[in-house]
Amino acid sequence: STITHHNSRHQPRKTMQQLLSTFLLVLCLALVPTSGFGPQTWNRRIRSSSIRDENHIRGNTMLHALKSTPKPQKKKLKTFQRYLEIECWKQSNMRDLEPVLRAVAESCKQINRIIQRAQTDDLFGAATDKNGEQLEANVQGEVQQQLDVLCNEYMLRAFCGSGNCIQMVASEEEDEARCCSDVMADSAFAVGDYIAAFDPIDGSKNIDSSLPLGNIFAIYKKQPGSEVDESTFFQDGNAMVAAGYCLFSASTVLVLTMGSGVDGFTLDPDSGRFLHTLNDIRIPRKGSIYSFNEANYRDFDEPVQRYLDSVKQGSSTARYIGALVGDVHNILINGGLYGYPATRKNRSGKLRLLYECAPMAMLLEQAGGAASTGTGRVLDVKASEIHQRTPVFLGSVENVFELDQFYSYYSEDGEKDEDSEE
Repeated sequence: STITHHNSRHQPRKTMQQLLSTFLLVLCLALVPTSGFGPQTWNRRIRSSSIRDENHIRGNTMLHALKSTPKPQKKKLKTFQRYLEIECWKQSNMRDLEPVLRAVAESCKQINRIIQRAQTDDLFGAATDKNGEQLEANVQGEVQQQLDVLCNEYMLRAFCGSGNCIQMVASEEEDEARCCSDVMADSAFAVGDYIAAFDPIDGSKNIDSSLPLGNIFAIYKKQPGSEVDESTFFQDGNAMVAAGYCLFSASTVLVLTMGSGVDGFTLDPDSGRFLHTLNDIRIPRKGSIYSFNEANYRDFDEPVQRYLDSVKQGSSTARYIGALVGDVHNILINGGLYGYPATRKNRSGKLRLLYECAPMAMLLEQAGGAASTGTGRVLDVKASEIHQRTPVFLGSVENVFELDQFYSYYSEDGEKDEDSEE
């Protein structure tokens, strides 16, 4: 009886526990959808929960790694503006050109922006006038492109609108030289002791393929007391006081000489300033790179053909971009030889003396290199017209000397002498 009494006392508690368990089970079944309910459903839910937890852990790990990764430190580099201040203080005769060179650097930034936007802002195609009619071809017989016209305008404003220093400018894109008073539509700009020549955009055909391109400029001292007209440009390259180019490529690089060496400045995309990254550039005395458009090999003169045959027998490397600035910059940094010789069709070559050959020749010589026409020094060639062309070879001293030796040995006179000896 004692046992019976004990069991009867605990039976209600067990009954209550069973009822509570049954109630909870029914509640769970009511809350969970019946369709597709089963072990597979539970497994899927468990897996998705595990994936969420794993992604959360992974995300936290990556965030922690990013926070712990040290940020790249900016080099302490001199700005282009500060460089000009120091150099123009050292060379008192260059002080008047300081605002001009600053303006040229700003125009390079503007040109860099429109080049980067050319694909997205529809800056391709032929340029048109206000009436929507296509502009006439330039003096080279080339159809002017929208990009050519925009870049030309930026460069004109940079040289003429930066003070009373530049009196006249000559652009590769225009038929005639222009007085700055005409460019700025103000007679106050009809003064100055200097003239400037420039190619506003070199290699513009490369932009469709996102290849390097650039611009080139040169500043000449005008003859004291002389009237300024187109004939003012008819002087040799020794009259240049400054020359440079801007390369638009993987990075935007401004290279400048003011007659006392060559320096390079890279555009910092964060600050929007040119920083002094290439100090006192010196080209190697000899290089293994040669840069020629060998598609014209059969039209080259014999000295050039024999020179190319010779370098191919060694360990030389061919590099040709198709834009003068890009090709010459590669030679300037790594050494070698760039050449655009005369051909059967173009006996004077295709590159312009004032806008391209002379400025590049000054840069190469100031960097310890050389510049030749094959028969003489480029800077000794006196211009007789603003769009004059000339063959040109630019590069390391030993490479240029070697090419000149081929011209000397395989010239027409040399062939005659060799035949007479035989």
